[in-house]
Amino acid sequence: MDLAFTPEELAFRDEIRTWVHANLPREISDKVHAAQRLSREDMQRWSKILGKKGWLGYGWPSQFGGPGWNAVQKHLFEEECALAGAPRVVPFGPVMVAPVIMAFGNAEQQQRFLPGIASGEVWWSQGYSEPGSGSDLASLKTRAERRGDKYLVNGQKTWTTLGQYGEWIFCLVRTSNEGKPQTGISFLLIDMKSPGVSVRPIRLLDGECEVNEVWFDNVEVPAENLIGEENKGWTYAKHLLSHERTNIADVNRAKRELERLKRIAKTEGVWDDMRFRDEIARLEVDIVALEMLVLRVLSAEKSGKNSLDIAGLLKIRGSEIQQRYSELMMKAAGPFALPFIFEAMEAGWQGNFPGGVVANAPLAANYFNMRKTTIYGGSNEVQRNIVSQTVLG
Repeated sequence: MDLAFTPEELAFRDEIRTWVHANLPREISDKVHAAQRLSREDMQRWSKILGKKGWLGYGWPSQFGGPGWNAVQKHLFEEECALAGAPRVVPFGPVMVAPVIMAFGNAEQQQRFLPGIASGEVWWSQGYSEPGSGSDLASLKTRAERRGDKYLVNGQKTWTTLGQYGEWIFCLVRTSNEGKPQTGISFLLIDMKSPGVSVRPIRLLDGECEVNEVWFDNVEVPAENLIGEENKGWTYAKHLLSHERTNIADVNRAKRELERLKRIAKTEGVWDDMRFRDEIARLEVDIVALEMLVLRVLSAEKSGKNSLDIAGLLKIRGSEIQQRYSELMMKAAGPFALPFIFEAMEAGWQGNFPGGVVANAPLAANYFNMRKTTIYGGSNEVQRNIVSQTVLG
């Protein structure tokens, strides 16, 4: 196992860094470094810039129009984007559904859907979780009945991240009740402009409507939108979730936010408090350890070994670290982190506290938002069970 980057990899990193700094809009990176709200236009603007370069699908093989980068190159690209203050690529299209279409879709589906994903023109959403079917996803109830050359879909999805912007949604639907629950699930692509699709926002603690309910009321979906075989969707879902949980570790954002935490600590005068410095040091050690674990995965992939069985472990550690740095930022700012009025935060207003700074305005919202990280993408409790079975034996 070699965790050192080669001269060629370091040269690749320099190339990425130069391009990102030249093409990332300053007004967007300023928002990211200050943890301010990104609009749909901000996120899609960066996606289209990457798409024009051919890098939105940065994990894609060249045969599907991607750059054909190896695992290390993909990691370096993600790291340079994060450290420069680029918005995180919205994963549902290029990182999640695209690999499923490549692996299990037919040629017509690949030609139809992949170009819009690669360019950043089409916004995709994920339809997995349902009320009562989150971590136990196999118990989902959204029904798709075959009616000739179409499916009739009825049911509800929930916690649909950024679903208010979605133009297409990939869904797990029940097409059979026979046998084990997993054996009756299919993978269906649905146009969210179809009659009968309705999106209802869910306002969260941070004031945002980041997640949504999506309802399907007799929605007609062409049978040609079925990926792979009917009742084989669970296999495709597991393929997708391996990509999602690795992505959730997000060690590169953690490295960027660690530097932000240090800036806040210095601004708020707690940097010289040795007990607080100890907390930052512990966090930094854990981030470095997570990065080493990610590099071990990359080293295994370079040597042709299967490394996805520890995706759950990456998710557990990454999500816990995200909660810790958001909590330490709140502690560093103390009472200056308390004002939490959504409209005031948007305007950068920080109240009448002497010494309060605009950088503190988003801290409470970020803290509340990060409470979700140990739940989504498969709760950490469930992930620990999976790790114990697949890794520890």
